[in-house]
Amino acid sequence: MMDKVGFPQDVTDAAWQLILGGIAEQGQLNDEAPAMFTERQEQRDHRASNSWYQELVRLVGDYLEIDRPTMALWSGGIDTSVYARSKGHTPLESTPFGGVVNELQLTMDWMLKTPMWNVLSKAFVTRARGPVHIFLRAYNPDSVLIAQEVPQLRVVMALNPAVELIWHPVYTTVDGKLMEVTEDLELASDATYRTRDLCVRALYDYLRLKHDRANSRSERANAEMGARLASNGNQP
Repeated sequence: MMDKVGFPQDVTDAAWQLILGGIAEQGQLNDEAPAMFTERQEQRDHRASNSWYQELVRLVGDYLEIDRPTMALWSGGIDTSVYARSKGHTPLESTPFGGVVNELQLTMDWMLKTPMWNVLSKAFVTRARGPVHIFLRAYNPDSVLIAQEVPQLRVVMALNPAVELIWHPVYTTVDGKLMEVTEDLELASDATYRTRDLCVRALYDYLRLKHDRANSRSERANAEMGARLASNGNQP
């Protein structure tokens, strides 16, 4: 797979040694994180301090470039990544290296490979050179997207005015089709917002007012929205 997307053999060999070493080391870092830190982001940062994964990014960084004009970030399930790609944007999973890793199981334990994705995503967003389209099917302030990727993009934006964030609230219909929520709370093929808050409000309002509980494809997003509103003292 790596040969097909143009990796030199020596890079391929080194990359897989680093991945295997990273998986072997990750368990200890995962155990240390809650014992050493109380804040969720500090725990995440410690898990992502895996030296093997850090070296992997230095090795394959050039293979995280996008092959389409605009970068895509997403939250709410891998279908959202596929949707972003169908709209003409490039998520991490569609880069040469991200695509290879995404196709392989590597390990049944997500906690051993999620930190690798976090390290890769941080390196990925630093390569933004223009508009970045962000697709939200669910909003979680503690997600990698909101807690890590967007703050990293803010740093990039301060250095490069061409980088801007374009937000898309995404809803999955009962037949499995992904659509975007307009300001009028209608579903359309495209609905963009210039700020996170306006995007999240449209998504929350649609789930709160128009979501059909019989639509199991979006019930998880609806349940998470309701729980978050309730935790903030609001009526879902």
